[in-house]
Formats: sequence, structure tokens, C-alpha cells
Amino acid sequence: MKLATRINSYFRSGDRNLDRVFAQFEEVGLTHVDLNYPEHVGTMPAEQMKQLLDAHGLKLNGTALRFRGDFINGELANADPVVADKALQLCREACDYCRAAGGDTVTIWLGFDGFDYSFQIDYTRVWNQLVGAYRAVCDYAPDLKISIEYKPFEERSYAFIDSMGITGMMLAEVDRPNLGVTLDYCHMLMKHENPAMACDIFGGRGKLFGVHLNDGYGVMDDGLMIGTASPMKTLEFIYYLKKHGYDSAIYFDTFPTIEDAEEECAQNIAMIHMLDRAIETVGLDEVQRVIDANSGIEAAALMRRLMCACAE
Repeated sequence: MKLATRINSYFRSGDRNLDRVFAQFEEVGLTHVDLNYPEHVGTMPAEQMKQLLDAHGLKLNGTALRFRGDFINGELANADPVVADKALQLCREACDYCRAAGGDTVTIWLGFDGFDYSFQIDYTRVWNQLVGAYRAVCDYAPDLKISIEYKPFEERSYAFIDSMGITGMMLAEVDRPNLGVTLDYCHMLMKHENPAMACDIFGGRGKLFGVHLNDGYGVMDDGLMIGTASPMKTLEFIYYLKKHGYDSAIYFDTFPTIEDAEEECAQNIAMIHMLDRAIETVGLDEVQRVIDANSGIEAAALMRRLMCACAE
């Protein structure tokens, strides 16, 4: 199982020593790293980053775009073509860095492409501009997986790419084989989606390129330790990861604001292994049999069996 977690959580009092952070990753048992681009990269060349990862037995899963400053009124769909082109160029740079440092996935979360007021944006213009931008990134790096991470709100009151439905429509219209989706568990809860449904729909079509696992209560991006708020939904989500043979990294996108980062990560690792064992104990075929029965009673009985399996 390929596991990664947030680098930011390991920074202490302004200390951004990646060598120290990667040593902690290695110690706790992580296997992969995602780098926010450009904030985690700074001035470090990609080749040097790869050497640093290799030294700690880690691999780069990919880069994740972070847009700041000029982009607070929109990134790839900004109404100012100069700013939109600058955002597109940042995506190209993230692709180049990802490839050179040994990764294969570039995740694009557009936190500012959205709106706060009625009559604020031209929805069709924004849609068409995003289609063109995603095509441009996919065509620039056909050897990489370009992945859309959606979120219903934050940073804007309404995100434009806000749900599995809009994301699916975008994948269809962009129509590039290397464009897929990164599913963030908390983001789906915020949209009142069932995470397992999105995992099944995108996973079954070969479009699930990334997973950010965490937990929460659906009203904000809580970033709680996995399986702590909605363990049954988490179990169902993991079942579909296994069913569709997901083999990229599972990224623990949890926020240890109070908790110690290493201890929280260790809990996430222990939890995901426990949930994985529970599904293996009951068996994928048996889980599918219950699903096929289409019975709430059988589903409830299965949940009890899974809980018992977690305790074994």
C-alpha cells in the first residue's frame, strides 16, 4: 500500500527543513510524497529533490498546484487573460518538476475559480476557458496524469468545479485520456456526496488518479484522522478502492493542528491497515453479494461483521 501525508503538518516554527521532514516520513512508515507546487519546492532543483527523496527511501507521487497572490479572483479561468496565462504557465512548470523529480501525477485544485455573488461571473465563459486550459495542460504533458481535485467551496463561496457531476462533465468535454480526478474525502462530505459512490463511478472508468483520505462532519474541511467520524463510509470507500484496483498513493490529508504530526500519521496508518484487513477478512466477494442483495437489513448485518473484523 502506497501512503503519503501532508508535508505542511511537519513544519515546526517556520522550520522548512525537508531532509528532517523526509526522515520523519521514513521513520513512521510512509512510502510516497506529494509536493505542493511551488510552495514546497522553493528554489530546490527537481534533480536535488529526487536525490533527497531517494536518500530516505521515498518516491514522489506528484505535484499539487497552489495558486496564491495574483490568483485570488480566479486561476485558469481568470477574466484577465494575462493572469489566466500565468496560471497555465504555473501548471506547465509543475508538470516539468513532477516529471524530473520522478512523479507521475499533477493535481489541480482551483480554489479561486468560482464566485461569491450572483451576476459576478459569466458561467459559460468560465466553463469554456477551463476546458481549453485543461486540454492545454494535458497536451503539454501527455506522459503524466493530470488530475482535477474538486471542492464545493473555500476559498470562494461557490467553487466552479464543485462536485463529482461537474467534474465528470468536464472530463467528458476535455476528452483527454490523461485527465482524471483526485477524490478528497472531506470535500465530498462537504458536498453531501457519498465518497464511495464517487470512488465507484470514477474508479470503474479508470479515471481515479488520486485519493486524499481524511474525515469530518460535512460542514467544513475538518481534516480529521481517517475513520474517526464516519468509519462505515470510510470502509465502503476503501472497498471500492480495492474493487477497482487503485494502486496510486493514498494521501493522508489530515490537519494535526493540536495533535503531534507523527503521532497522527501513525494513527492514520494503523487505521487504514485495520480497515483494509477487515474488508479482506469478510472478503470482497461477500461484500459484493450483500450489495447485490440490495437490502438495508443485509447491509446492516454486513456492517456489524465489518466492525467485528476490525476488532480481530
